[in-house]
Amino acid sequence: MNSQLKDLQKLLYRLITAPSGVAEGLGAERALPAGGLGALVEGDERLSAEARLEVYADMYFYRLLEVLKEDYPATSTVLGEANFHNLITAYLVEHRPCEPSVRGAGKCLPDFLRRHPLRAELPFVAELAMLERATAEVFCAPDTSLLEASQMNALRPKLWSAVKMRRIPASAVLRAQWGVVEVLRAVEEERDWKPPRRARNWILVWRSNSRVSYREIDSNQAAALTMLARTTGFAKVCEVLARGLPPDQAPQTIGDTFARWLAEGLITRALRGKRDRPRSLP
Repeated sequence: MNSQLKDLQKLLYRLITAPSGVAEGLGAERALPAGGLGALVEGDERLSAEARLEVYADMYFYRLLEVLKEDYPATSTVLGEANFHNLITAYLVEHRPCEPSVRGAGKCLPDFLRRHPLRAELPFVAELAMLERATAEVFCAPDTSLLEASQMNALRPKLWSAVKMRRIPASAVLRAQWGVVEVLRAVEEERDWKPPRRARNWILVWRSNSRVSYREIDSNQAAALTMLARTTGFAKVCEVLARGLPPDQAPQTIGDTFARWLAEGLITRALRGKRDRPRSLP
């Protein structure tokens, strides 16, 4: 690509993404040719060069606005149309998309909301956006083979402790200070939402059979599932799940929890090296 074309592309990008429109962007340019924008973009009696470029500027913003509404429907609902529009306007100034796909356009929105003035009125909104972002990323995460209950049941119990496992890629464990699970569920079910309680909690997000689910989990499960982001032995998982439990209750709790994880498709067999090849069970 020659330097002249490259410079033209950079100029058009700056004008199209100017926060307050093409006219403001033109006012900030210091290297336009003698004929101004008209020397680079052909206008006619219907649309001037500036008006033609403004069409693309509108398309750029409103397409991204629609994409982010789709990625953050509950956040958009809670904020309201005007606030969400203004939020995305400010967000795109600071975080202009730099990837070929629009999938990553909103990846920084939860962090952006953590320091946005809207948090003064809606202090839980950043965590709501965090949960929605996690559901989107989990939906797009790769598939993997699952550890089935039948495989575990086929083993002699004394061999279970040696089984190596990990959490599936299509899952996430989130730490939150607000009960945003109920807000997201209310919006998804088209019910009236209420400001959530403030309470430290952990949220599990996972995908099974192309469907993303989420629920609150206790601290032991959160610790065990966080550990299972890496290959871990079953015995170690049991140790974490048993923390703080009376000895007579621990076996039943561990068994119920692990059975639920297997039924939900949360656990995969450990992989060998970088070949993505399931390791045989002992």
